[in-house]
Amino acid sequence: MKRRSLLKLAAATLAGSVALSGAALAADTVKIGAVAPKTGPLAGGAAVTQWPNIELWVKQVNERGGLKVDGTQKLIELVEYDDKTNPAEHIKAAQRLATQDEVDFIVAPYGTGFNIAAAPIYAKYGYPMIAVSAITDKISELTDRYPNLFFTLGSTTAFVEGVRDVLVEMRDAGTIGNKIAMVNVADAFGIELADVARPKFEEAGFEIVYDKSYPLGTPDLSPVMKGAKASGPDAFVAWSYPPDTFGLTEQAIIEDLDVKAFYTAVATSFPAYSGAFGSKINNVLGAGGTNPDDPATAAWRKAHEEITGKVPDYWASANTYAALQVLEQAIEGVGSTDREAVTQYIKDNSFDTVMGQITFDNQNSAKFWSVGQWQDGVFRGVKGSNVDGAADIRSKDGWN
Repeated sequence: MKRRSLLKLAAATLAGSVALSGAALAADTVKIGAVAPKTGPLAGGAAVTQWPNIELWVKQVNERGGLKVDGTQKLIELVEYDDKTNPAEHIKAAQRLATQDEVDFIVAPYGTGFNIAAAPIYAKYGYPMIAVSAITDKISELTDRYPNLFFTLGSTTAFVEGVRDVLVEMRDAGTIGNKIAMVNVADAFGIELADVARPKFEEAGFEIVYDKSYPLGTPDLSPVMKGAKASGPDAFVAWSYPPDTFGLTEQAIIEDLDVKAFYTAVATSFPAYSGAFGSKINNVLGAGGTNPDDPATAAWRKAHEEITGKVPDYWASANTYAALQVLEQAIEGVGSTDREAVTQYIKDNSFDTVMGQITFDNQNSAKFWSVGQWQDGVFRGVKGSNVDGAADIRSKDGWN
């Protein structure tokens, strides 16, 4: 497993620049570990949402002189690993960060399944774990078991209810009928969402006319989309991860799936999604969202692009950066790298972030976007919890 430090540190003296010794480097930095996919099926998603925001945060903190710890400012030294989209590799890397690299803090994993699988190892070493890319209905159970674990994207039920409410609103307006074609990626994320969605949709008076799961990394999704089209749906819903979000959309265009509500989940908000399909995705619905007109969000997006050279997505990128802001403010609030004290500080305080003020109630934040929509080249939030600036919902009108 290859280790790489993104930022190497030098200390300036009045006479010039003198390299620090290894002992001084360790004493004068705060070591932050990060493990996420650089290879494997989820690498594309992490390359958009996770890694650039870690880079942005580290650079901005270090440009300000570092984190205020022990009465001084200490620069961040970043230690990162590729988990290869493999939970076992992730756990092994986290163990190495804790025992060999002896990092002060670790950024939470990328992906619901990875956060759940890695929670025990983070708890073992007392690392505060602010889960960003994780959606589950087991929040209460997990936070009871792991007092260091925090959630920021809401529950599976809240996520599904956002989609259901959009579809109900469209049906009440006479835009769609009652028939839904639903598919899901067969991992913890997709399976749990589909399991919750079935009764929620049916209770709302919808008929699920097509219900299909597929393995993560499935290269050919044309049979899935052909089956969905053959079912004659009014709406299409996919609980999907990045590779399949692109694949399903491509096949919908090829098959000319004519529905007024087309929803895919993770990666719908990615700039690459717009780049791949252009105006064809106008009025496509997807997971998450932001209010791009909010001044704090606009300033963060501008800095993200200028510093990392990459355009952020319109959902979890902002949440990832907000989680790092929470960690920063908690470390500085405590004034040390005492992980237990930092964890308690996160529980007891509110934090000013790019997402607005975040407070954790029983280790869970109730501020999140659940559904967004591409509208004239911008992915705007249309449903959420305790968020401002939701856009009106539009209907899909072909793939032109």
